[in-house]
Amino acid sequence: MNKPVSFQAVIEYVEELSEEEQNLLIDLIQKRRIEKRRMEIAKNATDTLTALRTGTAKRGSLTDLKADLLAEDE
Repeated sequence: MNKPVSFQAVIEYVEELSEEEQNLLIDLIQKRRIEKRRMEIAKNATDTLTALRTGTAKRGSLTDLKADLLAEDE
């Protein structure tokens, strides 16, 4: 089993990389974060469309939405 690596250790490993490798790593991380966010948006859209089709989606005005959200906090 892999031992967890501390955040500080990761930073030190990255600092040992060449400037080009660091730039490649930054690009890779950014692209992966963008793709992850796209997947989250797609899932939310699918869930919303499913709720609309099944009639379980909440509908109403902005005032209704605010009231629902405030009621959930109580």
